[in-house]
Amino acid sequence: MTASGYADRALPAGDVRDRLVALALVPSWGVVGVLAVAFAAGVDRPPLAVQLVPLVASVVLFGLPHGAVDHLALARTAGRPATRTHQLRVAGLYALLGGTYAVVWFLAPVVAAIGFVLLTWAHWGQGDVYPLVALLSGEHPRGRAQRALTATVRGALPMTIPLVAFPGQYERVLGWFVAPFGASTDAVAWLFTADARLAVAGVVGAVTALALANGYRAGGASTAWLVDVAETVGLWAFFLLVPPVLAVGAYFSAWHALRHVARLLAVDEDAVAALDRGSTAGALWSFAVDAAPLTAVSLVVVAALAVLVPATPTALPGLVGLYLVAIAVLTLPHFAIVTGMDREQGVW
Repeated sequence: MTASGYADRALPAGDVRDRLVALALVPSWGVVGVLAVAFAAGVDRPPLAVQLVPLVASVVLFGLPHGAVDHLALARTAGRPATRTHQLRVAGLYALLGGTYAVVWFLAPVVAAIGFVLLTWAHWGQGDVYPLVALLSGEHPRGRAQRALTATVRGALPMTIPLVAFPGQYERVLGWFVAPFGASTDAVAWLFTADARLAVAGVVGAVTALALANGYRAGGASTAWLVDVAETVGLWAFFLLVPPVLAVGAYFSAWHALRHVARLLAVDEDAVAALDRGSTAGALWSFAVDAAPLTAVSLVVVAALAVLVPATPTALPGLVGLYLVAIAVLTLPHFAIVTGMDREQGVW
């Protein structure tokens, strides 16, 4: 193990790591930076149909597919073959956790929707710790407590800052989640009041300052700490300025999912070989081949929900909301798999 607690054998080699940084980090910085600057400069808010484009594109562009390699990911991370038995166990995990969560959506959709926000908070925060530790210097964040602080902040930004800045749109999207199940967001209307939003902003701001200050105290101004500061400040600005439907959709594919794809490539022998040859396209093709079958199965889940919900939406926003419910159902077992990868690689 390294001093940072990350397993040496899990670190990508120099050239491969550089290519993973170029693939996973640089595009996410570009997308977030361009959109934040554009809206800071006064760009008019685009029509809702345009804002939904990144979420619709996520069906095939990294978003949905990034979890479709879970049947291989944990075995590859452990350096073992993904046997048929292993893949059946992963399928059983998906059936148990995803199926149970799907039932909750039908029985208590508002509870399920709030649960999805909290689950996404945990998972997206988790997803931002790995690249800081594995793809940069490995010097920050150090130890479980600091990594938990970092994950808490990173997951909070996409889940809470849009609530602070755009409460009406946030409430509308929650409505998209629960409407197909015949529910409304009236029970959580207090979340969108000025007092609640001020409290959220204050708590998240304080935890952000604590996480960054504690990271500096533990390791100084390392490369990873400087990147963490720049990304955290940039994400604060991004989610404060960019309309949430557009912001979260762009973040999902171009930030969270793309970084997880890089993690998958780092444990795929064929992808690593392609990266070692300088072929990022070859590595992505390896991922696409692995992800294609279960991406198709995931679309079946979406279709099944559309048939089973009491009120199938017909307008684009409602259909996107139903798609996100399917994502929620799939995220719970995916979170469990990524947690296993974290444990195997010594992230925690």
